[in-house]
Amino acid sequence: MKKFFQRLGSSLMLPVAVLPAAAILMGIGYWIDPSGWGADSSVAAFLIKAGSSIIDNIPILFAVGVALGMSKDRDGSAALSGLVAYLVVTTLLSPGSVSMLKGVELEAVDPGFAKIGNAFVGIIAGIVAANMYNRFSHVKLPDALAFFSGKRLVPIMTAVSMLLVSVILFFIWPPVYSGLVSFGEAIAKLGAAGAGLYGFFNRLLIPTGLHHALNSVFWFDVAGINDIGNFWSGEGVKGVTGMYQAGFFPVMMFGLPAAGLAMYHTAKTKNKKQVASLMIAAGFAAFFTGVTEPIEFAFMFAAPLLYVVHAALTGISLFVAASFQWTAGFGFSAGLVDFVLSSRLPLANQPYMLILQGLVFAVIYYFLFRFIIVKFNLNTPGRGEELDATEEAQSQAGSSEDKFAAQAQVIYDGLGGKENIVSVDNCATRLRLEVKDIDKVDQNKIKSTGVPGIKVTGRESLQVIVGTSVQFVADELKKIVKSK
Repeated sequence: MKKFFQRLGSSLMLPVAVLPAAAILMGIGYWIDPSGWGADSSVAAFLIKAGSSIIDNIPILFAVGVALGMSKDRDGSAALSGLVAYLVVTTLLSPGSVSMLKGVELEAVDPGFAKIGNAFVGIIAGIVAANMYNRFSHVKLPDALAFFSGKRLVPIMTAVSMLLVSVILFFIWPPVYSGLVSFGEAIAKLGAAGAGLYGFFNRLLIPTGLHHALNSVFWFDVAGINDIGNFWSGEGVKGVTGMYQAGFFPVMMFGLPAAGLAMYHTAKTKNKKQVASLMIAAGFAAFFTGVTEPIEFAFMFAAPLLYVVHAALTGISLFVAASFQWTAGFGFSAGLVDFVLSSRLPLANQPYMLILQGLVFAVIYYFLFRFIIVKFNLNTPGRGEELDATEEAQSQAGSSEDKFAAQAQVIYDGLGGKENIVSVDNCATRLRLEVKDIDKVDQNKIKSTGVPGIKVTGRESLQVIVGTSVQFVADELKKIVKSK
């Protein structure tokens, strides 16, 4: 089950990675026409509507992206099947269809069916489609039906499966939707405190990948909150809409880079050079793009106490921002790019104050992390022995004409070679690997490439946190495995 949710989290990163395109288009549009929202400028209207075409169709993106990401071959027919699955369930369970099925007036249909086209249902459609692909993509039918064999069979079986899923959702979706709305309303009624609780659990669930489920309740239109969609479309209350996003900016742009600086200053002298290169790259990624996994995984498992502190500080940051009604939003993550693009959106409220808050949090993160690391002698990067014998491998990788190929080669050797490697996959920042025997994996050798960390997720699986360049390393690693 844990492996399933990790694969789901990885698959969700593909459609989420499309959101920056919407953020850029809508951000520029609102910069051109911050008061008319496109009414006073045809160029602004063109850009805003182009961006909303992505934001408004997030459930479809999830259906296609999850189907593609969770299919064993990542084949296009799986993505097509994800779209088929989504169209079947949203058509059958639309208010008009339900009114006919129940024989009641449209006004009497449960309001939950009006929200059936949401991110949660999109994810379900993607999961079903991926399972159908994995099961039927190589099935051979009798000669008379041979045309529909293999991958052509997948969309057909997906459509049939979604008929059953639709019947199940017909009965369970109304109470599920009501429960989600109640949960969202309960948190929303807590105001700033609710935003703080959300921020705390958001970070705490990162290691399991379950934060995506939590995010969908608050960021997308699953329970009626739709914080991201409403913020970028200008539909909401100024100073309130965006409260589940704003508090992340001080942490990601300032807090975590400061934590990286604290880890550098507390590293052993002989390891400072390597820790510096790691933290500079990871800190820049967090500040500029809001991608924080390279820093977080550097201490998440090596020093769990620090990670709990980080989760608590994130919750406090969201509470503070929500209390003062400072709002900004993001299409991808809370980095500089999204901050600049969202700062002139209609619902952005005193976003510059988030910069001041971030500077304060940078000081808090630095001194608190440094104190805790030294006080409890935590094994953060550069304080253990894992970096002591890696200079030769690091030098070898750095002198290579292709650093990604060199890094992949060392990781390949550290995994135990072709005999021990079962599969290679990746998400936004991590290699997701399956091996035959975890005991044959040389973690120190893999760490010698300068990766922020390694997470063993089972007897036959592990993750290597690489950073935003992970796709290039994964591609090179796949080439090596294939060539062998």
